[in-house]
Amino acid sequence: MRRRIYWLIPDLASARRTMDDLLLARIAEPHIHFVARDGADMDGLHAANLLQTSDIVRAAQAGLVAGGAVGAIAGAVVAVFLPVIGETPQWGMVGVLAVVGAGFGAWSSSMIGISTPSNRLQRFMTAVEQGQYLLMVDVPRSRVDEIEAKLQALHPEAHLEGIEPNIPAFP
Repeated sequence: MRRRIYWLIPDLASARRTMDDLLLARIAEPHIHFVARDGADMDGLHAANLLQTSDIVRAAQAGLVAGGAVGAIAGAVVAVFLPVIGETPQWGMVGVLAVVGAGFGAWSSSMIGISTPSNRLQRFMTAVEQGQYLLMVDVPRSRVDEIEAKLQALHPEAHLEGIEPNIPAFP
């Protein structure tokens, strides 16, 4: 299990040094993510991807649940009022339409979520738009204190913004 640590870093040079220090501390590059304003120089930094900067995951989860529920209700209606074979209700339609509805709901909601900024990053956007760099580093729970202390000692210009207790498994 990993924890996500948020740091605001004032400029590109400091962000590059921070990236190097994290790599020297044996934090793998895929666990280091930087966010900057549009058009900012990100040379030498591992930029955050859409999974970290958009609400695609949360939207897909909500669409999965809503689509599954609507599909199950539609399946029940079809099973009772429009039986495919014979005159008895076809209860298998409930499961089939629930799965189809869940898939369609997750897909359609994720298309909306990909264009929506992440709620988790909303509190940092003012500082990012002013030119600061947001660092999100995912570290094992046992190394959180060590990495925080190392970054505070090596980068007094950076500001610790907190720890997210549970990060998503894949973004």
